[in-house]
Amino acid sequence: MNSITDKNNRVFISGEIVSEAEFSHEVYGEGFYEMSVLVKRLSGQGDILPVTISERLIQDKDLKIGAEINAIGQFRSYNKLIDGKSKLMLTVFVRELIDGAQSRNPNSIVLSGYVCKPPVYRTTPFNREIADILIAVNRSYNKSDYIPCIAWGRNARFAKNLEVGERIAIAGRIQSREYQKRLSDEEIKIMTAYEVSISKLAAYENAENFDLETEFNPMIIDETEEDRAYYKE
Repeated sequence: MNSITDKNNRVFISGEIVSEAEFSHEVYGEGFYEMSVLVKRLSGQGDILPVTISERLIQDKDLKIGAEINAIGQFRSYNKLIDGKSKLMLTVFVRELIDGAQSRNPNSIVLSGYVCKPPVYRTTPFNREIADILIAVNRSYNKSDYIPCIAWGRNARFAKNLEVGERIAIAGRIQSREYQKRLSDEEIKIMTAYEVSISKLAAYENAENFDLETEFNPMIIDETEEDRAYYKE
């Protein structure tokens, strides 16, 4: 793995494969496949996450529906043309498959990146504070991944004052969230959004406790009380 980019973007997931692996694309003769993985939260709820994996990693594996997968990788973004429009897509890009979970937390992510849009701060009808943040995470070869994140409570209050271009470090989990998109007066389509639910947030220079300078070690992070309450409203 690239040691520099691994410090910026590290993911661990452990879950159940819920879709067949389908061919996605090829790079320098190496094929990549996409599948969906159900990752349980500690609360018992689950997130169905998109996963991209190289044929090199799966050629000796029996990764069928229902099989368990434990993977270390990165959360990446790419643009895909859908109905003539470019759409930002997100996926867990697997760098390594491991035997058995290394942590009782099946879903953890550590990122460092740059705020690339003014954070959007809001409150729910029950006066819970939320902030949406889009961060650019540097990758090698002058590329970046654009990762939507959501902060709650105290972290949301911190996030609302962030400036575009400011570097931050975050830790949390990747979550899926369904929402309704109105296509016409008669038609509503159920869509799925993916984002990082933040449990720890700091300016990069104050993030020594995020383990950014050492090998990836999945942390024990569960959803916050604000997180659970938001989805019950």
